Amino acid sequence: MRALVQRVSAADVKVDGSEIGQIGPGLLVFVCAMQGDTTAEAEKMAARLCKLRIFKDDGGKMNLSLQDTGGAVLVVSQFTLAADTSRGNRPGFSAAAAPDVGRTLYEHFIATLRGLGVTVATGSFGADMAVHLVNDGPVTLWLDNGV
Repeated sequence: MRALVQRVSAADVKVDGSEIGQIGPGLLVFVCAMQGDTTAEAEKMAARLCKLRIFKDDGGKMNLSLQDTGGAVLVVSQFTLAADTSRGNRPGFSAAAAPDVGRTLYEHFIATLRGLGVTVATGSFGADMAVHLVNDGPVTLWLDNGV
């Protein structure tokens, strides 16, 4: 799996103008299942995400994890993270998992986070979404299969 992680003060996602998910302080995670990914990768990504020490402690250092802060996660599917831009001007997305596999892994990733005690809001898999965020820091990280 591949994920773009942003530490946020707040974030929300809308479909057709209606808000379907929102969080306060926590993480906005754009996630993409890649070809060959399994539920084991989704579980590993979720566990790693919960333990990333990217929140400030009392001294202002990034020393606290999502589990330490009790923050929430907004998970948004984004197959464009699989983009291959190495040739031409039009990105290719053949490295992304097929939509049915992608949906299954996206849902497993969310279920794993919830199983770890994290409050999770979501986007809508495959939908055209409007995502709003207040990036905190800014702190933005890229996680890949080798998390």
